[in-house]
Amino acid sequence: MTVKIAPSVLSADLTRLGEQALAAEAGGADWLHVDVMDGSFVPWLTFGAPVVKALNRITDIPLDVHLLTVNPERLIPEFAKAGADIITVQVEACLHLHNTIHQIKDSGIKAGVALNPATPLSSIEYVLADVDLVQILAVDPGYAGMPPFAGCKQKVVQLCQMLAGCDLHQVEVQVDGGIKASNIADYAASGATVFVAGSAVS
Repeated sequence: MTVKIAPSVLSADLTRLGEQALAAEAGGADWLHVDVMDGSFVPWLTFGAPVVKALNRITDIPLDVHLLTVNPERLIPEFAKAGADIITVQVEACLHLHNTIHQIKDSGIKAGVALNPATPLSSIEYVLADVDLVQILAVDPGYAGMPPFAGCKQKVVQLCQMLAGCDLHQVEVQVDGGIKASNIADYAASGATVFVAGSAVS
């Protein structure tokens, strides 16, 4: 599977968001990554659906929306309507993960599931066949700039083994947190296929 780079909108200069989104696309970005934080699941507030709608009007690359929120199911219709191509939810935030994944897919878009560093892969074992993407967070969400947790690369390896064992080679393995030029090759060698890049490309 081809490696993809997804620059994070969170690292953009918001006074020049449209300009920088177009520059990222022109520079070869494969996706744009939009972290939606609600001030509850994580300490910060970030973007709503209007930002996704605005980006959808100016760029042709997929919009990869990560809902770092409690009760993400209430936001899915709004972000799907705004133009998200992928919506990823946190396993820790979903009481009914299987239903939430299918709510996303029933909206006609791709569904992903994300795990915090301390969350075991066993928590998503029974939904792997239903998702298009699994995101491994290398740092606790909402704390940009922190070094990656030890064991993150091994977690990627174990996830890829789980996917291969289920013949789910089409599922993207995304890594978010601490991605830079000095470690991206190691993550790719571990099996990761999508890299969320913040300060590395800002």
